[in-house]
Amino acid sequence: MIRLLFFCAAILLSNAVIGQYVMGRTTGKLPYMKFGPGDDRLGGAKSTYLDSNIQVVIVDSTKEDYIVQLSKLHKGFIPKKNIILDSSLRKRNYYLTSNARVYGDSLFDYVAIGMEAKLPYTSIQHINPAEIIVDVYGATTNTNWLIQLLTAKNIKHVWYEQREDDVMRWHIQLKHNAHWGYQLYYEGNKLILLVKRPPSKLALQNMVVAIDAGHGGANTGARGVQSKIFEKEMTLLYSKLLAAELRKRKVKVIETRHHDTDITMPDRALMLRDTNPTILLSIHMNSAASDTISGTSTYYRYLGFKPLTTAILQRMLQLGFKNYGNIGHFNFALSGPTEYPNCLVEVGFISNVQEEKKILDPYFQKMVCKQIISGLEDWLSQMPSLPPIEKPLPQLPTTAPQKIKKGKAKTTKKM
Repeated sequence: MIRLLFFCAAILLSNAVIGQYVMGRTTGKLPYMKFGPGDDRLGGAKSTYLDSNIQVVIVDSTKEDYIVQLSKLHKGFIPKKNIILDSSLRKRNYYLTSNARVYGDSLFDYVAIGMEAKLPYTSIQHINPAEIIVDVYGATTNTNWLIQLLTAKNIKHVWYEQREDDVMRWHIQLKHNAHWGYQLYYEGNKLILLVKRPPSKLALQNMVVAIDAGHGGANTGARGVQSKIFEKEMTLLYSKLLAAELRKRKVKVIETRHHDTDITMPDRALMLRDTNPTILLSIHMNSAASDTISGTSTYYRYLGFKPLTTAILQRMLQLGFKNYGNIGHFNFALSGPTEYPNCLVEVGFISNVQEEKKILDPYFQKMVCKQIISGLEDWLSQMPSLPPIEKPLPQLPTTAPQKIKKGKAKTTKKM
């Protein structure tokens, strides 16, 4: 039976090249979409993570991916493991949007957009001013009513434009000129953008710092050129030292692993989504085929999170490292979530003899942790000031004041 289903799917997909298609839905842990068929050791260049049960139009396939038609002019590549074929779905000429609402609760701000179906989306971050831009593919606007409530504390302006006949673009401008994270997901057929607010005070003690010790278990990572120590051991050691130093300073810390255990990247990302940290630091050691390559480096994917990685790199360079770079658009799995600012730190090259000696030195290990924390403090100090708290205007009386009747004053008789 299973072979028959695969055979039927293969026949349907083979017809895609002549204009036919197959419908499907996203599934699995953290399904994602890629720009194209490219690949490297970290996988192809990803455009976004997606919610589950998003409907897609499959028009072709490669060995690993389904090619989906996002709109007339746009395609995406989604791993086959992240799609279920669904013959009950039917492609429509138009998917109209309906009313939208901007509001907040005690923790977050939200934009809720009414949709006729769960459609694919992508998002990017702009800076100066801080803005989140969301493209919804296959959507045609019928949004003629955008409710904006004062309960939204970090969203300043929301507007949309119909970029193409079947691509709707939403702009969400933030009050605080910095990105603190956001998440896109569906509630029924409503597309929800959850926007995080800045801490009440820009101080480490008001933040929750997540630390991910790279690799673990069977995923050993690189190996020291002389010591033969595994990267997974050094990342765990450095992560524990960093966590201890932060706790000394009264900072709440979350660690993705405490021991030499196997934890998949999707499981780490889902764990972080559940614990909702303010920021994430991923600790790694670098390696190269040539033992002459050296230097320290930091990594980010989204432009809004670059300032964090720049501040930490500048502090790391004070330890005498060569500048290997501040690398953007990095395809590392834990650089992908948009829910929190994140920075991957490659402390140095354990494939380089001199840097390996430094990395193994206990005093140097403590210095690295202190420099990372100094970088966090620099990042916070360089941020724009928080917007003033908007207080509601005082309530005015809505009824006319009652008139006091004037009467004759009473006199008292003298005794």
